Amino acid sequence: MQLTQKENLLLQDMQAEEAVCIEKYDRYAERAADPALSRLLRGISGAERQHLQTLRQMETGAAPAMGGGGKQPNFQPPESSAPATSVSPEGRQQDAYLCKDLLATEKHVSALYNTGIFEFRDAGMRSALNHIQKEEQEHGKKLYDYLSQHGQY
Repeated sequence: MQLTQKENLLLQDMQAEEAVCIEKYDRYAERAADPALSRLLRGISGAERQHLQTLRQMETGAAPAMGGGGKQPNFQPPESSAPATSVSPEGRQQDAYLCKDLLATEKHVSALYNTGIFEFRDAGMRSALNHIQKEEQEHGKKLYDYLSQHGQY
């Protein structure tokens, strides 16, 4: 299928945003003081890489078959709502900043996908974008849950 100029531009924008997400998640995973947060961020980074691959596939005009999800690691918060005891107050504060910044990024990226869903002609492509958007919203929920559990939101 031949994409319109607008669809191509939207795909380029989405790819650029996914590349930023991957870079942020990777960098922030390295900076996180809490090992559980680092694992969460690495897991989300992997999902963002999948999104980028899907968008690149869409550039060829092919609507990718989207599975039922579940490709990303499922983050289970620690049993206790208390932060890891080995994390200093400064580390907890830094982790909160990282999560809040990533949450703002996820809100922005989700809005970009929302626009794409309305702008693409092909139902299969809209479905693929909707699938990715749902996963972006799940990323935001995981970040919110982490912040909430640690009394930072």
